[in-house]
Amino acid sequence: SIILMTAPIILPPLRAANFDIIWFGVVMTIVMEMGLIHPPVGLNIFVIRNVAPDIPLRDVIWGTLPFVLLMMLAVLLLCIFPGISTGLPDLVMGPDGR
Repeated sequence: SIILMTAPIILPPLRAANFDIIWFGVVMTIVMEMGLIHPPVGLNIFVIRNVAPDIPLRDVIWGTLPFVLLMMLAVLLLCIFPGISTGLPDLVMGPDGR
């Protein structure tokens, strides 16, 4: 829902600055998911806590750490090599999107 609320505000300046919208969508999705599995917001952590109440919250939070680190690495790689996120769409639709 946060993407639906922020996309109409963020997209016009991104298009004006000639950002690749597909790249931005991939990065934004990864960053939003990172926010959902990591404190302080960590909504998914509390869902897991309610599904498995016998597991301490501390263990659930530490269990998300490898995923958060991998997502950080993915965002870093996407910033250094943006072609990773646009390679398949370019292959299917062509570089100009037609």
